[in-house]
Amino acid sequence: MNILVIEDEEALSEFIVLELEHEGYSVLTAYDGRDGLDKAINHDFDVILLDLMLPKLNGMEVCRRLKTAKDTPIIMITARDSVMDRVLGLDNGADDYISKPFAIEELLARIRVIMRRKQKSNEQPCLIISFLDLQLNKETRLLNIDKVAIELTKKEYELMLMFMENINRVLTREQIIDSIWGYDSEVETNVVDVYVRHLRSKLNSADKEKYIQTIRGIGYVMRE
Repeated sequence: MNILVIEDEEALSEFIVLELEHEGYSVLTAYDGRDGLDKAINHDFDVILLDLMLPKLNGMEVCRRLKTAKDTPIIMITARDSVMDRVLGLDNGADDYISKPFAIEELLARIRVIMRRKQKSNEQPCLIISFLDLQLNKETRLLNIDKVAIELTKKEYELMLMFMENINRVLTREQIIDSIWGYDSEVETNVVDVYVRHLRSKLNSADKEKYIQTIRGIGYVMRE
């Protein structure tokens, strides 16, 4: 992972670089705003650590200009700790804010949070769940068996989704009721059995437990 540190205090910059490299990050430095902006625009970084008070071009302006060109996450570093500074930093595109003096552990934690958020935003949602010859489409809410579409009621869909997201995990009737009808629901556990029968009839298999298996006295499971 590549990190750019834009910080004019050389001793602090060297300390941050040393700690980041110890954690396995690849680090590039800049000691003024213009050089930092040039490097940020012309290279790809996973995170930028940006000091607020910089020579030649202040951190607020670097942040504003950079965010018009790229969407690299920015953590602002400053000696100031006023609410207005934090608001201005965030309004100008900063993703997070940390005030000097800070513990390196806090900075590392903030970097990890930024990276998890970035990774999550880049992940494409999985709209199709498969099991054996079943495919459940989360967008259309249709169940396909060997490419034959089957319409499900709202509760049937929710029940099938719960089974297919918990392959090999035994689900009790109580867990199913809590998840689909709500933990404070007055629905009886035998309602789950009724809906399982409905699903099995729509799955149209000679082996009624080919897809949904009964665990006597407990509940149900879809098992590979």
